[in-house]
Amino acid sequence: MAGVRVLVGTKKGAFVLTSEDRATWSVAGPHFPGWEVHHVTGSPADPDRLYAAQWTSWFGQLIQRSDDGGSTWEPVGNDFSYAGDPGTHLWYDGTPRPWAFQKVWHLEPSPNDPDTVFAGVEDAALFKSTDGGRSWKELTGMREHGTGDTWQPGAGGLCLHTIIIDPNDESRMYTAISAAGAFRSDDGGVTWKAINRGLISNPELPDPDAEVGHCVHRITLHPARPEVLFMQKHWDVMRSEDRGDNWHEVSGNLPSDFGFPVAIDSNDPDTVFVVPIKSDSEHYPPDGRLRVYRSRSGGNDWEALTNGLPQENCYVNVLRDSMAVDAHDPCGVYFGTTGGQVYGSADGGDNWEPIVRDLPAVYSVEVQTLS
Repeated sequence: MAGVRVLVGTKKGAFVLTSEDRATWSVAGPHFPGWEVHHVTGSPADPDRLYAAQWTSWFGQLIQRSDDGGSTWEPVGNDFSYAGDPGTHLWYDGTPRPWAFQKVWHLEPSPNDPDTVFAGVEDAALFKSTDGGRSWKELTGMREHGTGDTWQPGAGGLCLHTIIIDPNDESRMYTAISAAGAFRSDDGGVTWKAINRGLISNPELPDPDAEVGHCVHRITLHPARPEVLFMQKHWDVMRSEDRGDNWHEVSGNLPSDFGFPVAIDSNDPDTVFVVPIKSDSEHYPPDGRLRVYRSRSGGNDWEALTNGLPQENCYVNVLRDSMAVDAHDPCGVYFGTTGGQVYGSADGGDNWEPIVRDLPAVYSVEVQTLS
């Protein structure tokens, strides 16, 4: 049996999709109806432990936790207080603005401890809980990086939206911030190094040696080769072979090098998936055709995967946290759209089927391999 649980965060609630064969699916939800759920994810250390970040403009931020695989939930901690004097960062026009907590964008559980989970927030900061989400403490080394007062928001806000924990070395972590760039910690999140060499963000940052100011959309790595990173940024798909110290472009023959998600086949660290969209102002697929692109060579050479996906009059987007893979062989690939569709492929992207349609706009897709 190829058991899978797909966790979906949407604009109006969370959904849990389960299957024993990756062909027939059950859909549970909406959980937290009416709330924006920016991210739902599960603990690698305990398949029954799930976390969800829910938010509304009326009631603010709330973290929910499930200990039974999403059947029931309980609200846990919601105290995200910046440590010390918050200071300021730069706003769009370059004027100083005080740091102010807005919402949680991403939750990243520890690979080894179900009670330890990290949160990336807006305005960009990193928090940690060691009691299952009930209390949160800021890891101040991230926000107090020497460049922090120069960070400016991207179009979606000044958000720390990506957290990666090296599965082979939990002391090594990565974050990405719009629009500051990518960062690495080698001491469990105490101190951080900007890792943006080789990124070019024209026309605002024509200097290829600019330390920060890059709008990184997503980073990923494969456990079998954790020193190799892939990045989708605001224009360009990038690759690093030295844990982010240096980057080079691998956009190759993509129809557009703009997009949000990037994922790697669980069985092959050279097989990478992206979903190009037309531009930073036109957030829909080129030519109105929804295509996932796959590279089997670690970038540069890309093939369009279209079987089962709409190939005309399709104007949805796929957001940065909305693509994930399972650990079966062949690899299952899943993504959600702003049109409310969740698509799955049980054969590494060759063929696609809609698992569910007509959900609210999808913000995140995470996958748990159950057997």
